[in-house]
Amino acid sequence: MLVLHVAALTSVADYLVICSGESERQVRAIADSIDGTLSAQRHPPLSMEGASSAKWILMDFGDVVVHIFHSAVRDHYGLERLWSDAKRVRIPSTISPPKPAERPRPARSRSSGLSRGA
Repeated sequence: MLVLHVAALTSVADYLVICSGESERQVRAIADSIDGTLSAQRHPPLSMEGASSAKWILMDFGDVVVHIFHSAVRDHYGLERLWSDAKRVRIPSTISPPKPAERPRPARSRSSGLSRGA
C-alpha cells in the first residue's frame, strides 16, 4: 500500500491511497473492508467506481481518494510514476484496528435491601 500527499499538486484530493490485490475477489474484498470500516465510523465513500469489474476500484472520500487495482492493472497504469512528485506518507508497519464506538452503560439501580413482599 502506498499513500501519497498530493494537495500541493492537485485540487482533486489531499491524499491518494494506492493498493492492489492478486485477484478480482481480493480487490473486491479490500474495497469492501475499506467501505465497511469507514462507513461504520460514519465516513462512507462519496462515490465508488469500478466495483463491477474489480480490475480498478476507485473510492472517493473527498480529501482522500483510494485506488484499488488488480496487480497487473496497477503495473500497466503506473500511478506511482504519474504522481512521482508527490510526497510519500510513511505508514506504520503495524496498524491497530479502529476501536468500536463505546456505548454508554445504563446506570445500575441500587437495591434497598428490602424484599418486595415485606
